[in-house]
Amino acid sequence: METASLANYRYMARNFSDGGDSSGAFSDCNSDRSGEFPSAAPSASNGGAALHRLLMSCAADYSDEVVRGLISDLESPSAPVETQLHAAMVLRLLAKHNPENRLKIARAGAVRPLVALLSHPDPQLQEHGVTAILNLSLCDENKDAIFAAGAIRPLVRALKTGTPAARENAACALLRLSQVDEHKIAIGRSGAIPHLVHLLETGGPRGKKDASTALYSLCSTRENKIRAVKEGVMRPLLELMADPESGMVDKAAYVLNSLVAAAEGRAAAVEEGGIPVLVEMVEVGTQRQKEIATLTLRQICEESVAYRAMVSREGAIPPLVALSQSGTTRAKLEAEALIELLRQPRTARRGREAE
Repeated sequence: METASLANYRYMARNFSDGGDSSGAFSDCNSDRSGEFPSAAPSASNGGAALHRLLMSCAADYSDEVVRGLISDLESPSAPVETQLHAAMVLRLLAKHNPENRLKIARAGAVRPLVALLSHPDPQLQEHGVTAILNLSLCDENKDAIFAAGAIRPLVRALKTGTPAARENAACALLRLSQVDEHKIAIGRSGAIPHLVHLLETGGPRGKKDASTALYSLCSTRENKIRAVKEGVMRPLLELMADPESGMVDKAAYVLNSLVAAAEGRAAAVEEGGIPVLVEMVEVGTQRQKEIATLTLRQICEESVAYRAMVSREGAIPPLVALSQSGTTRAKLEAEALIELLRQPRTARRGREAE
């Protein structure tokens, strides 16, 4: 989109349905979904099928001795790239298919050599390293060990320069590590947020989902909210919210809602034309979208008479009245509270309603 504000665009008569799962706006990043075994298909070459059989055999016949040998291959300065590729692929598979193995592999000493692969110049080896770290990070007990091994900055570099699969899996690994509160600020300060915003703008469907989920987790802290706003996250979020075909309406709306908790986020949302998009969502969105859009508009309006006037001029009151009569219990309450604000556009609010 050119520099014209999103405020100039309307999306009447379009249904803001989201292709995401109905249980929640976000689904967790699971183990790698990079399709590392396309050769398993019936049309596979004999060599690819043989590699797949070998890796599945290793997964079935897991032993501490096997893992120690693989770690030794990764650590050996004289090991050729092909040997390291094989070792990283097998560790990645072992961690992907067996949850118990994730803890065993980390305890065997695999974390540091795998973190070292994140900076390897061979893009395929880097990808295997990123994805093995992602799979290990699915075990909560491994998160601190991965963080302590210095994984954050090389994961950010992979997020910036890696293969498409490495970028997606790096975003997912950073999400998993950010689930430890102490890690969120460090990840934000490492430079991850600009690259997550870029992935949100330019990535494929999975990359956009992983980027939005990571941003949602990281932006639970004020410091990271401000970073994301400064990096221009509002425009891609609003573009995704305004595109029912993106499959990202709910996810983008929840990230934006987290950002408007900060004054900087509210200002950026309004400046980028967010009010028309949010009002449109209240009009034609799903029940969940109507609810989150109403909550977001209420947050934007609570401390600004000017913003209330803008929302009123956008025609928000009729769809809010309809929502207050037919929405979910929470949506009705939010709609009623916002209507009260909008009907007093020139008076400062004298305190919050009782919860």
